[in-house]
Amino acid sequence: MTQSLRVVFAGTPEFASAALAAIHAAGFAVPLVLTQPDRPAGRGMKLTASPVKRFAVDNGLTVAQPTSLRRAGKYPQEAAQAIDTLRATPHDVMVVAAYGLILPQELLDIPPRGAINIHASLLPRWRGAAPIHRAIEAGDAETGITLMQMDAGLDTGAMIREGRTATSPNDTTTTLHDRLAAMGAEMIVEALRALERDGALPATPQPEDGTTYAEKIAKHEAALDWRRPAEKLARQVRAFDPFPGASGTLDGVAIKIWSAQPVSGAGEAGTIAEVSADGVIVQCGSGALRLTQLQKPGGKSLPVREFLAGATLAKGQRFTLPDAAQ
Repeated sequence: MTQSLRVVFAGTPEFASAALAAIHAAGFAVPLVLTQPDRPAGRGMKLTASPVKRFAVDNGLTVAQPTSLRRAGKYPQEAAQAIDTLRATPHDVMVVAAYGLILPQELLDIPPRGAINIHASLLPRWRGAAPIHRAIEAGDAETGITLMQMDAGLDTGAMIREGRTATSPNDTTTTLHDRLAAMGAEMIVEALRALERDGALPATPQPEDGTTYAEKIAKHEAALDWRRPAEKLARQVRAFDPFPGASGTLDGVAIKIWSAQPVSGAGEAGTIAEVSADGVIVQCGSGALRLTQLQKPGGKSLPVREFLAGATLAKGQRFTLPDAAQ
């Protein structure tokens, strides 16, 4: 079914491409897609298009890839050109999902019916860059999607709609990401249909109580600090799958840890208490962690039984404790 509402879309990763695909499939015209410039990726570091760009190109949609949208930034000409392109593109509303560039007020003022952001948290909790990772890391019992009317602040706009999902003890960032991407895609199509039908979407200002900020994931966070409680380390392992992957250093070798469960135990933090085909048990600040999926540098992620066939781990060995200041 063809819709009359014209939607400019801005987004970059898989999370965003799911929403763009749903908007396109629902029959909304998408006269312009904004996405980040191609980036080097893979072992060969070849320039690689974003998932949003790949979908747009495959479906014949017009793409713009400015490095910045801020006239006062390092790329004022690119920003000015992109803003001029948006002004010259007939459209009704902008949808933004994990775009990764700051949208200045000048740009937000262009779409006649504003800009709607698909944000992967229950705002105002986890404003910022890594809401899915941080929700798992913090042990949140539930999270979800908030559709938000964008303003110039960082995820501070009024809330249009909210969808919720429980987080399971087995959820990783990968599994929760996929669930929230599908939820966000469904919710934005429903919202756009309502906007087309009613001419406006009611929005509620965010409360200031309960505001938290989801810092971008840094590579140094991958190192597990065995002095922490086992339950928190298990959440860290799940939160950092697929990136950057939790790790521990044993005899100078960094081992990626892709699956781990908290178990009872007491002993010196970082010390291996047991090695078996069922798991490698490492003592923590409180409790212990059973490591069940491991990866050597340059190797594949393997169940512990297969990992031990090609690696010698022994009771009493001790993982290096990272600098506590990190």
